[in-house]
Amino acid sequence: MHAGRHFTLTEVLVWTRRQIFMVLILALVPTALYAGLGWHWLALPWVPIALVGTATAFVVGFKNNATYSRLWEARQVWGSIVNTSRALAVIVRDCVDDAPANGPGFLNAREQLVHRHLAWLTALRYQLREPRVWENMNQPANVEYSRKYHIAERETTLADELSRYLSPADAAYVLSKKNRATHLLALQSKQLKELLDAGHLDRLLHLQLVPLVVDLYDQLGKCERLKNFPYPRQFATINLFFVRLFAGLVPFGLLQEFEKLGGYAVWLTVPFSALVAWIFLAMERAGETAENPFEGGPNDVPITALARTIEIDLRELLDEPEIPAALQPVNNILL
Repeated sequence: MHAGRHFTLTEVLVWTRRQIFMVLILALVPTALYAGLGWHWLALPWVPIALVGTATAFVVGFKNNATYSRLWEARQVWGSIVNTSRALAVIVRDCVDDAPANGPGFLNAREQLVHRHLAWLTALRYQLREPRVWENMNQPANVEYSRKYHIAERETTLADELSRYLSPADAAYVLSKKNRATHLLALQSKQLKELLDAGHLDRLLHLQLVPLVVDLYDQLGKCERLKNFPYPRQFATINLFFVRLFAGLVPFGLLQEFEKLGGYAVWLTVPFSALVAWIFLAMERAGETAENPFEGGPNDVPITALARTIEIDLRELLDEPEIPAALQPVNNILL
């Protein structure tokens, strides 16, 4: 997530410089042939090109609206995760008896339940950072920009992170599974049942905690849907083809328009064609950055920072002495 006021013009130009070079060449070649060699047959009427541009604008607008909806839904899901996490920790703190924990390294079952929830958040964000073939972080411009910040999930291992929250037995069990987040919630449910059977948890309070675990399963499923089902490829493909088609046609339609000004004005086709095409290409790229809200881009939902915020709140609810610091933006990027 960009945490500054806005991207600078320099950042945008550097990020889209490959598109700028491409549209300059697309405009320079027909202009040089038209003005230098007299190939006037290259000029096309502007009206049909304008119609293509209108259709392209609708397609780009549709895509950007749809991809923004995906991004906003992802933020809403993580907002629900924040709220449910706090509710779970408060009820566990106040309603679970001071029962001994099942594993070493924990003071009591309350601490174990809260720490296992922090492990669930960790496993979830690592799963959401796993790359998919349709994601965009491997594009050269995005790779270059990612050097401005750090994606924590790609610098540490899940095993090391889980060791901070789980007993060795629980960590080994979870790491042996494919969907680690699912099995961590299953362990939560299992321990709550054990506490109920042992008399350390009231039955009515158990009935309050179970829906919270179910709600976390629901939020997990929503995250997996957004992660594993991309913006439909047919729409993404058509959008890309339309934008590139329009960018290639623009200079052919402007040749005669600028020639009417006389003299060397026809060469104005190059900068103005590049400007018009760049606007459409930049809008297409902007929509593309919102397609996959968890891949670790500068416009994604800051799941690492949100997980750290939850950890701070939950550790403070347990009155733990060591509270981690909140994550701060690096070059205005918060992940």
